[in-house]
Amino acid sequence: MTYSLAIHGGAGTILRASMTPEREEAYRAALARTLEVGEAVLRDGGAALDAVVAAVSALEDEPLFNAGRGAVFTSDGRQEMDAAVMDGRDRRAGAVAGIFGPRNPVQAARAVMERTDHVCLIGPNALDVARAAGLPFEEPAYFFTEARWTALQDTLGMRARGETDDDPARRHGTVGAVARDVHGHLAAATSTGGMTAKAPGRVGDTPMIGAGTFADDATCAVSATGHGEVFIRWTAAAEIAARMRHAGQPLAEAARAVVMEDLAQNDGSGGAIAVDRDGTLALPFNCEGMYRASVRSGEAPVIAIYRD
Repeated sequence: MTYSLAIHGGAGTILRASMTPEREEAYRAALARTLEVGEAVLRDGGAALDAVVAAVSALEDEPLFNAGRGAVFTSDGRQEMDAAVMDGRDRRAGAVAGIFGPRNPVQAARAVMERTDHVCLIGPNALDVARAAGLPFEEPAYFFTEARWTALQDTLGMRARGETDDDPARRHGTVGAVARDVHGHLAAATSTGGMTAKAPGRVGDTPMIGAGTFADDATCAVSATGHGEVFIRWTAAAEIAARMRHAGQPLAEAARAVVMEDLAQNDGSGGAIAVDRDGTLALPFNCEGMYRASVRSGEAPVIAIYRD
């Protein structure tokens, strides 16, 4: 039996012209570290769910990415984080939205799945579940990064001047992982800080099961990253699975159609990572780049940012 794992650190936020060799190496190193964390679980025969939660937790710990420690700020200068997990064995799912405090929001999402009868919790009640699960919390200083604060000030300044902001980097940024374990089971996990200068209380596609996160052993596991409002309206993650189930499309064809046609033609810049029940991987994106890495048992890891 084989295993497969793919991770992403966001799409559409990468411009070659502004990428220095040092910064690119930092991203590649972070992706490599994260991939090894997730693969170690699968290599030892661990569950796909454990692998994706471990991988996303590692990405949340990296200030380079818009999740956990590197989350962006809302328009009022706060950080509100969303996350979700889904187990392909039985479609159990857990999600949190608009939370602040837990070091790893994805673990809070798993706690909701495993310790409550609900799929999604928000605000103080979600934090209570995380505390009851014994998850570590951090002070605001842990989550503060100068780069995210500067991005907020730049965005607010543009709004004050009445300037149009068409930079996709301000619209989305997410981390995620999908896996197939040696037992043939699938899982997905996704986490995000949302959009720079988003309205307080805004929730994107990440914690909405079927939009930014989905897993079903019968078809595939998906973690999406992009313009959340569009991914919600087109139920992007579930649509990939639906094309496989109802139209008989292979994973690569289904994922490409959703990302390159449904989303791209409707202002849905971004991408997705997906794995099917056979361990086949697909990582399409319709923008300039997507931080991504993948590995299959017995094969060398692949780490990439741009198309070439």
